[in-house]
Amino acid sequence: MRILICEDSVLLREGIVRLLEDAGHDVVAAIPDATSLDDAVAAGRPDLCILDVRLPPTFTDEGIRAALRLRAANPHLPVLVLSQYVEERYAADLIGGRGGALGYLLKDRVADVTEFLESVEQIAAGGTVLDPEVVAQLLGRRQVDERMQRLTARESTVLGLLAEGKSNQAIARTLHLTEGSVEKHITAVFQKLGLEQDDSGNRRVLAALAHLEHGGGSPQTGA
Repeated sequence: MRILICEDSVLLREGIVRLLEDAGHDVVAAIPDATSLDDAVAAGRPDLCILDVRLPPTFTDEGIRAALRLRAANPHLPVLVLSQYVEERYAADLIGGRGGALGYLLKDRVADVTEFLESVEQIAAGGTVLDPEVVAQLLGRRQVDERMQRLTARESTVLGLLAEGKSNQAIARTLHLTEGSVEKHITAVFQKLGLEQDDSGNRRVLAALAHLEHGGGSPQTGA
């Protein structure tokens, strides 16, 4: 199999090259960043591309943007993305994007040589291989989204103000409600988000985190 590697870490890049070549594969290019990726793909005509999520110069999303671009331009080109940590937004963008065979693995998986090589073969054959940690976190995010969808418009607005750190009294003033009404809305929010009463009193913090994880911004206080 002809494989292209795009990884900025010299040690990891050379280690993957050695693993693949020892397994009988042909590494057509091993590059440190995505600047020459398109040319390398055109010249090497790989059967599979392996890319790091974070690449120079900013080490933010260059790798994932390159992977999305590759999948859009070459829908049948299998892509394996490696990441140091589970990065939900990047994983969701990649999995939900257009393209064919796909893999998203944490770099720790490379240490299990047999498992890594099996994943490479499976992706090249048209399969999809997702790291169990990626799946677990994406499912957790989906559960948060589903709980948030249970909220009414008013409850979402109250939660947004709560996430800004406002007290019940301040929320009541902002929305022209009684404090009793605000307390009822907040109680409903806690119930719908599955946040049970405990001695730590941290339900407001957990509710605020759920709001932020759901992509909540500044609420429309006139709602």
